[in-house]
Amino acid sequence: MPSGQESVFPEYETETSQTSKLLRKFKEMPFVPIGMAGFAVLVGYGLYKLKHRGDMKMSLHLIHVRVAAQGFVVGALTCGVLYSMFREHVLKPKE
Repeated sequence: MPSGQESVFPEYETETSQTSKLLRKFKEMPFVPIGMAGFAVLVGYGLYKLKHRGDMKMSLHLIHVRVAAQGFVVGALTCGVLYSMFREHVLKPKE
């Protein structure tokens, strides 16, 4: 890109690592990485329990794990939205 032109998306052209992006996202919206981690933990737990499910059908077990993981993510996102609304409207400095 010529030096006389201004970049349209400068944040995408800077050299940033995945770790720095994740840390920035965690500072901006802390419940997004928590939801991602909870989803990963629930999927891991579901895979572990898949081996020891007993006489439960596999399809039923997978449905339960999916619902639990989706519920955790929706709950974390809801908490994040409530937190950001609280931070924006309640803790906002009076003008």
